[in-house]
Amino acid sequence: MFTPFALLLAFVATLAAAETHGITPHDMYSSSVGVLGCKINTNRLLRIDQSGGAYDISYDAYNYLVSGQGATEHPITGGAVNMQVENISADNCVQHLKAGGLALSASNSINYVASCLGQPNSWVARNHRLFNIQDPVCHWGHDEQCTLDLAVSNQPSCPHGLGTTSGRLPDTVFNIQYGTGAVVAAP
Repeated sequence: MFTPFALLLAFVATLAAAETHGITPHDMYSSSVGVLGCKINTNRLLRIDQSGGAYDISYDAYNYLVSGQGATEHPITGGAVNMQVENISADNCVQHLKAGGLALSASNSINYVASCLGQPNSWVARNHRLFNIQDPVCHWGHDEQCTLDLAVSNQPSCPHGLGTTSGRLPDTVFNIQYGTGAVVAAP
């Protein structure tokens, strides 16, 4: 069994190959490629987008790496902290993926998924899951898995129809506020 600190170090290591970077805290979950926050541990999966020069990690992970305590127990403030990071296999993060793979928005991640499927041996091509949820903080859609067959269509097929909703979903993504440690529902 890994300790929380060892897991955090492993996840920070996914940022870049054996280089030093200024790591900054990010207190609001987001994903530029449509990773669904309700299907992952947003406090431990640290870089899941395509932001070129940014090395943001979750505020809780940053707080733990800098102070040794979680952001809800002992919130700190500060800017970039230089950390040594290196790439590791995404297989090391699977225990933090609640859907058994990388959960993506079926209606908003298709370009990312298609590019990954173009590399059939890539981790995302082999381990993605599409859900009929429209936004990264999981407010709108249906919590149901969808299928994609690019030989038939470039749009996923979902039980309720791609991109449909019957109202706002319950809050399932929570942020830890910077500096206060308060846990609040993602806006």
